[in-house]
Amino acid sequence: MIELNNVSKSFTLHNQGSAVIPVMQGATLRVEPGECVALTGASGAGKSTLMRVIYGNYLAASGQVLVGGLDVAKAEPREILTLRRETLGYVSQFLRVVPRVPTLEVVAEPLLAVGCDKQKALDKAAGLLERLNIPERLWPLSPTTFSGGEQQRVNIARGFAHEYPAMLLDEPTASLDALNRETVLSLILEAKERGTAIIGIFHDVDGRKQVCDREINVSQFTPGIAA
Repeated sequence: MIELNNVSKSFTLHNQGSAVIPVMQGATLRVEPGECVALTGASGAGKSTLMRVIYGNYLAASGQVLVGGLDVAKAEPREILTLRRETLGYVSQFLRVVPRVPTLEVVAEPLLAVGCDKQKALDKAAGLLERLNIPERLWPLSPTTFSGGEQQRVNIARGFAHEYPAMLLDEPTASLDALNRETVLSLILEAKERGTAIIGIFHDVDGRKQVCDREINVSQFTPGIAA
């Protein structure tokens, strides 16, 4: 479902004489449906960079980045937008939404984007918000006014609303209390059971052991960093 073949990535520092900094080289991995793979490695090894390359936020310099058969490294912008809407979900650490949109609609939006009936989308959004202990009195409000922990849980609910065939998770249990942490881990396990291929960054070691099938140390792909 997710496959990288000999992927490299570098950054050009235009304000420093156009110096080219290689940050990834020879990245090769494969994640099957129903499998959860954790990216590990020292800070700066390229875990977040690798996730952004898969999602299409960063353009790979070479190699293949295949998600559901689409090569993200060569895809047109419209193809990447379709991939993100239908196939590849991304739960980042930060909630980015349009201000003044009610929380219930924020969570339902990925379902509405793929043509789900509005009431069914709202009902599923409500169920996820309830599971993640967001009080119902907050659902009509914009999540931009919420605490950091509440925003994180809204972001997770939004990320799991549509049943994506593939998902990227960036620290999904960071800063959560024990109850909500277990809920998020349950959502990940449920996604695996329905065949979702997952790549994640998990600094929560116990949580990583609970949901991940294996680990990939990205230091092996980083020039100048020993794995």
